[in-house]
Amino acid sequence: MNRFILLMAAMFLFLDSTAQNLDRYADSIRIKNQIPELAYATVTLSGISSGVIGFHRNDLQNKETKAKSSDYFHLGSNTKAITAFIAAKLVQDKKIQWKTKVFSLFPEWKKESKPVYYTITLEDLLSHRAKVRPFTDGSEFKQLPKFTGNKAEQRKQFSRNLLHLAPVSLAGKTYSYSNAGYSLAAVMLEKASGKTWEQLVEQTLSGQLNLNYKFGWPNKYGPDQPWGHWIEKNTLKALPPSLDYDLALAEPAGDISMPIADYARFIQYNLEGLNGKSNLLKAEAYRFLHYGKNEYAMGWANANLKGKHLSQHAGSAGTFYCYTLVDKDKKAAYIVMANTATPEAQNGLFELLGTMRKKQEQSSR
Repeated sequence: MNRFILLMAAMFLFLDSTAQNLDRYADSIRIKNQIPELAYATVTLSGISSGVIGFHRNDLQNKETKAKSSDYFHLGSNTKAITAFIAAKLVQDKKIQWKTKVFSLFPEWKKESKPVYYTITLEDLLSHRAKVRPFTDGSEFKQLPKFTGNKAEQRKQFSRNLLHLAPVSLAGKTYSYSNAGYSLAAVMLEKASGKTWEQLVEQTLSGQLNLNYKFGWPNKYGPDQPWGHWIEKNTLKALPPSLDYDLALAEPAGDISMPIADYARFIQYNLEGLNGKSNLLKAEAYRFLHYGKNEYAMGWANANLKGKHLSQHAGSAGTFYCYTLVDKDKKAAYIVMANTATPEAQNGLFELLGTMRKKQEQSSR
């Protein structure tokens, strides 16, 4: 018994030492690449190892602005996997089908819409195959008419207007990435469920998965949360919560924030499902979300080469950055986050990710 206790103690000391070493390495990357704050996590079927280091903002670094494990990071387009997850739950509950057509739910829109959109489905929208305009650039939003009402009402008006616009071409491409397509998909989910997308997120993330989240920028909820940063006049600038930068129309495509531990648990649910363990969703639903379409499935890009199953996604609205890689075959996933999205920051995060993968693969041999 004493020998077993000593062995377990040695194991925990080793794991603690490894975590401390990774923290030091991550902090060196953070400093070198001018990242105010970063978070990372390695996710396996048996556990989650995560870290959060740095400061909420680059222009004020003290004990009040020091990183903490409960800090929220903006997911950007990694929100798409959450919207697709909600869709899968509604499909599982027989509220809607992947093949449900937009105009079966909104027949009154059909007459005024472009004929090319007559047959598009929920599945087409979530896999970026509906040919709708991308709305990945702020200039596209500036050309829109002014919508009125609450967020759900404005999202519905935006979606209806989207179907008036000329389609994009898929010539030579498998898919055409679209934030607007996710807004339209969310409107379909709202109609099918009788709940707003925000209510569906609350029901799913908080109610069913017991995960913390917020809509929008973290510092909107208090200055003691990470501030986003971007470059202004060749200088990294911390962006105040008063900044007029609203993503409401594309919220289902990219406007959720979560602490690293909660987001990592969401990814762990996905990893479990991909390895055959049903949880809130059945295992086959996870396989469809990640691999149901070539190159881009439902909220996940994939690369299934020579029998390898990798799914990934990056998210950024220009002020934060989040990247997630799920390696189904090696039963591990990796997350890196930062409150800036400069090229240097992204390079640093991918350097950290590479080291995390090596350490995990070495420890699992």
